Amino acid sequence: MLTAFERMAQNNAWANATLYHAAQALPEDAANAEAPGFFPSLARTLNHIYEVDLYYIDALEQGGLGRAVYQRDDNPSLTSLARQQAASDARLIAFCETLTQDALNETRPTDRGEGVVHETVQALLLHLFQHQVHHRGQAHVQLHALGIAPPQLDEFHLSFERAPSAQAYWP
Repeated sequence: MLTAFERMAQNNAWANATLYHAAQALPEDAANAEAPGFFPSLARTLNHIYEVDLYYIDALEQGGLGRAVYQRDDNPSLTSLARQQAASDARLIAFCETLTQDALNETRPTDRGEGVVHETVQALLLHLFQHQVHHRGQAHVQLHALGIAPPQLDEFHLSFERAPSAQAYWP
């Protein structure tokens, strides 16, 4: 039986792929152009989503990298970033597919710079999904500001008006 966490991980992968597909219509350097949002450009927003995904997925998988995940080229092309994000999304789906109730209650250490904080797997997943939705909303506005019609990203869970591209995630 699929859990809500598996569905959210699948929704996340679909929403990211849909957003990156829309961004392909941008001219070469437009993703780095200034656009309204917490981060100054669409590329910076998408990079932030990816980096934070890396951080939390590493914590969930107990990879031990912690804040070292941020020591990377943080300005890749959108094409490269889309591939990296898709791989990260696949890792998150795979992680969620193995979850049990006991695993959801386990804790994971998270390095917060000024110390380590232990959080439950459930809380980390809920936070990660909320973080992704929050910043994809900003990327949505940035796409619009850059002249691209932003895609619908909320047509995944309900059968009513489910996006055709979301059908691949449903049995």
